[in-house]
Amino acid sequence: MMEKAKSPRIAYGEALLELGEKDEKVVVLDADLAHATQTAMFAEKFKNRFFNVGIAEQNLMGLAAGLALSGFIPFASTFAVFGAGRAFEQIRNTICYPNSLNVKIAVTHAGITVGEDGGSHQAVEDISLMRSLPGMTVIVPCDAVETKKAVFAASKIKGPVYIRIARPVAPVITNEDDCFIPGKANVIRKGRDVTLFAAGLMVAKALEAAEILDGNGISASVINIHTIKPLDVETVLREAGSTGRAITIEEHSIIGGLGSAIAEVLIEKMPVKMKRIGINDLFGQSGTPDELLKHYGLTAEHIVSAVNEML
Repeated sequence: MMEKAKSPRIAYGEALLELGEKDEKVVVLDADLAHATQTAMFAEKFKNRFFNVGIAEQNLMGLAAGLALSGFIPFASTFAVFGAGRAFEQIRNTICYPNSLNVKIAVTHAGITVGEDGGSHQAVEDISLMRSLPGMTVIVPCDAVETKKAVFAASKIKGPVYIRIARPVAPVITNEDDCFIPGKANVIRKGRDVTLFAAGLMVAKALEAAEILDGNGISASVINIHTIKPLDVETVLREAGSTGRAITIEEHSIIGGLGSAIAEVLIEKMPVKMKRIGINDLFGQSGTPDELLKHYGLTAEHIVSAVNEML
């Protein structure tokens, strides 16, 4: 029986372990956070294929680039704020610039649901940074089951991949047999009045909002945009066009993330009424994940209010 709730970062550790058993080219690197990122599972089983570089994220990316050049498939892991932020220049110039090296950057503790660690550890700009890099694939799995699929899919992609993984225990809303294709969005629910485009933990919130709206006679589509780049333009246009109204929901700044990516497509190809729900040009702060989601307007109730306002 599938679990009803599970932390995506635990699923990440389990996926690496399974992938490591199937492919000896897979190596894992971490920046002294193996127990938090769950790469410790891999380290215990495959001691000679695990590298702890210490608190040195720039070196983490440089070493991963070297391993990729040597024919390995490196998964470089740390917290999102350090991986995307502190090591951005190394990702840009060492991994992406020289012919898009085959490095998988899998970061955990993304977004405000990191919780009490506060704004200094809550990456809300990382998607914006990573999707701006030529050749970079950006994947934001919505739950533990999809996280495992993302890891296996990333190992098959030739070139750099950024996987953004959440920290807290979260609802499992996808099934093992659901199709997962990087660059292809999943239509979870079809509606006629408004289309909700969501990524990461916000997919569950969008589904919850759709249920509430349905009880009020409003029909909402829910689209899981698990791949921010390359964006599934065909599905975005079709689903936004079918309702004429689009709302994006993300645990990320509304600047440069999912909302921006979809707005860029719609404004050029199919202008419709649109609203972005996310972090409104602010840093995070300390609090429990639930408190922070309420504070920043990332709950089902906030989504329902946005839909009602739009309608």
